[in-house]
Formats: sequence, C-alpha cells, structure tokens
Amino acid sequence: MLNAPRRAETAQPKRRKVLVWLALVAAVALLIAGAFGLRQWFFQTWPVTPPGTQRVKIVPGSGLPQVALQLEQAGVVGDAQRFARLARWREAAQKIKAGEYEFSKAATPGEVLDRLLAGDVIKVRITIPEGFALKEIAARVAAAGIGTAEQFRHAATDPVRLKKLGIPGVSLEGYLFPETYIVTTTTTPEEVIRAMVAQCEHQLTPQLLAAAGLRGLDRHRLVTLASIVQKEAGNEAEMPLIAGVFHNRLRKGMRLQADPTVIYGVVNFDGNLTRRHLTTPTPYNTYTRVGLPPGPIASPGLAALQAAANPAPTQALYFVARGDGRHEFNVTLEAHNRAVNRYQRRQH
Repeated sequence: MLNAPRRAETAQPKRRKVLVWLALVAAVALLIAGAFGLRQWFFQTWPVTPPGTQRVKIVPGSGLPQVALQLEQAGVVGDAQRFARLARWREAAQKIKAGEYEFSKAATPGEVLDRLLAGDVIKVRITIPEGFALKEIAARVAAAGIGTAEQFRHAATDPVRLKKLGIPGVSLEGYLFPETYIVTTTTTPEEVIRAMVAQCEHQLTPQLLAAAGLRGLDRHRLVTLASIVQKEAGNEAEMPLIAGVFHNRLRKGMRLQADPTVIYGVVNFDGNLTRRHLTTPTPYNTYTRVGLPPGPIASPGLAALQAAANPAPTQALYFVARGDGRHEFNVTLEAHNRAVNRYQRRQH
C-alpha cells in the first residue's frame, strides 16, 4: 500500500514528456504547413513577367498538368505544380478553354488563370471586300494564318456541303458574304466558310427573295445577277441602274455582254481582255450566250443584292464606263456607240 503513490508520481513525468513531444510535433507540422501556405501565397500573389511575348497554344483535350507545364516552360508562371494546385482549388481544372494565348505583360497566376477561363485567345480579323472571287477569298483567309488556300478551296467545293446547303453548281462562289470576320488562330477554313455562308443566308431575307421572285429570279439567279452588278458598278449609287439594264436585256432576250463574266471564264487571265476572249465560247461568256451564266462570279455585297432584286426603273439597254468611276446609260445602240467612242478617245 505504501508503494502506490510512488508509481503515480513516476507516471506523471512520462505523461508530461508525451504531451511535450506531441506539442513539438504539432508545432513542427504547423510550421511546415505555414511555410507551405506562405510559399503558395507568395506564388499566387507575385506577378511573373514573361521573357518577351510568348504564345501558348492549348489544344482541345489538354489536361491541367500539361497546360500548367506549358505555362511554366513559356515563363508565364513560376511553378507548374502550384499553378495546377491553384486551378484545382478554384475548381477550374475542367473549365480552361482551348486556343492560342499571347502573354507579354506581368501577371499573377490568378490573372493568367482568369484569361484561360475566359477564353481570351488571340483574335484574327479577316476582311473580305465586296466583289472578291472564291480564289481571292481563299488567299485572304490563308494570309491570315487560317489553313491554306488549297484547304479553303477544297472545303468550298465539297459536293456534300453544297448539297446540304442546297446550292447548285460546283462551288460556294457568291455565297461567301463579304464582311469582316473575327476568328482565332485555331479556327479552321471550314469554320470560316460556315460563318460566311451563314452571313449570306442572313442577308437573303424572305422579303429580298420575294422581291427577286417577282422578277423571275430564284435565290441562285439573284446571287448570280448581283455578283455581275457588283463587278460592273463603280459605286453603290449606280447599282440599281446597272441592274435595271441587265433586267431589260434579260427580258428582251438580249445577251448581257458583261466583261466581268468573260474574264471569270478565262483560265489564268492576265488582265488584258481581248477580242479573242470575247468571242471564245465558255459557260461564262455572256457575249456568246444568252441569259445569266451558270453561277455567281464573285461575292456580292448587300447593296448589289438589293439592286438585283429591286432594279431602278429605266429604259436603258446599254452603259459604258466614263473613266471616273461612273457610267453613261443609253437606250439606243447608236447613242451607246457614240458614248463608247467618246470615252475611248479620252482614255488614249
């Protein structure tokens, strides 16, 4: 009975030692956690300046570790693992948008992540002027870095696509609406074509098609005539008059005799229209064939489409370029020939 207190006294120091060790372990763990948290805090708040302008292309399906490594290798973030940890903490791992990004200014990892989540990719502007033909559009799109001209032409002549869109002919000539398009560096030629055709369909309103129908033009004939008006006109103000002349000639069964259609049908045209060109039969030679050519010769703008559907009332059957961007319109061949001689003399 006398030994019991001693055993109790011996057990108390042991328990104190255990508690001290536990306290030390906890303190070390807190220090480690604090240091870890401090490093993560510094990582997230300290801006990183890339070494010059850096482009990072994130392909669809890229995993978070791969994206983080790309950013680190480009010098956009300082630590791939910590960047991935930040993205997971913000539940953003599956929300990063594919595309090509450009980094040049100092930014925190959080700001970089915000751009990836917003899809702030490099934008490319492609402006297609009114009156551009398919081959010119293909070259313009390729020059913007969107595929190659050959890829664009192949997509624009795909029979499956033409059938699906209900467009007769062998290409989308005339249906690639002239406009400024904002795309990205990862946009494909097919996607550009879809946007252009969709914009054309948007312009071909039911009201416009109905007006064209009253003058014997279906959608394809409307776009075809509008493309000729677009190429002939020197300004929008004259488009309804030029369209009126062509409507008069079509109604009377006269040949359109439009130089731009002849040029379109010449392979490797060198810029010099000759009498031989005018007399060589091709599907697009409106000097040798009556009626409209088989399809458009360029992409008409809205003004040309509206003029073809709503021509100005006129008795004129002829017009000739004056050399100042305008035309002279005449009812008779005699008056037309006099005008041709007059303006030709001015040009020589």
